[in-house]
Amino acid sequence: MKHTFRHFALALACSTVGLAPVYAQQKLKYPKQPAANEIYDAVEKPAVPLGGLEAYAQYLADKQQYPTAALQAGTQGTVNVTFVVEKTGSISNVAVAQPVAPELDAEAIRLIKGGPRWTPAQHRGGVVRQRVSVPITFQIPAGTEGAAAASTTPSTAAGPTTQVVTPDKPARPVGGTDAFFEWIQQNQKYPALARQRKIQGRVMMEFVIQKDGTLTDIKPLKRLGSGLDEEAIRLIKAAPKWEPATYKGQAMKQKMVLPVVFQL
Repeated sequence: MKHTFRHFALALACSTVGLAPVYAQQKLKYPKQPAANEIYDAVEKPAVPLGGLEAYAQYLADKQQYPTAALQAGTQGTVNVTFVVEKTGSISNVAVAQPVAPELDAEAIRLIKGGPRWTPAQHRGGVVRQRVSVPITFQIPAGTEGAAAASTTPSTAAGPTTQVVTPDKPARPVGGTDAFFEWIQQNQKYPALARQRKIQGRVMMEFVIQKDGTLTDIKPLKRLGSGLDEEAIRLIKAAPKWEPATYKGQAMKQKMVLPVVFQL
């Protein structure tokens, strides 16, 4: 497990996940023989990921790490990544067609570069290079859009009231996000039952960062079972303190929703 905090939903249109690589199959006039280094957009037999589209979509879903900064900012959207499947099945020229947000663009590129090899395209009896486009969707789970919201409790004549505001400085782990991710990775204990059943994925955890930086109100929003939910709860409860969110120079509580990733 690399980064443990991020999320989430991917849109690669295939039969089980509803996602698929987008091939621009246009009516083009093909040469009689494929050119050695030409990159094709339309071919007789398109390139496909090793293992098939369903397995590729599952890879993207399992490996996506929703950037913390994007979660805190409530940023979501679909990043369309283009790349070239070489004759060897490797990929090159990975780029984002239309940038959405720097954090999401970078994570989408990381996913594509870290993916499996492909079976190269074929055209007119020869193996050719093909340009492929894959949409990767980042969507904050329903009901957690306010995950990065912080609250303050001012006093009035009628008593204390609570209002939700956007913090001037969001909460962050003491020592930085990378250090927190590293701590989660080093201290994770994969439940034996989940390992036996070969269950992996993300447990979406909600918690509140108090004014003193402690983590409370810890609960899973998306469960995996087989002991993974309990392990995610244990990790968050035992995690180091955070630097609390601040608003106008004063510490305040902040709700956070982040995934704990379990990977065999």
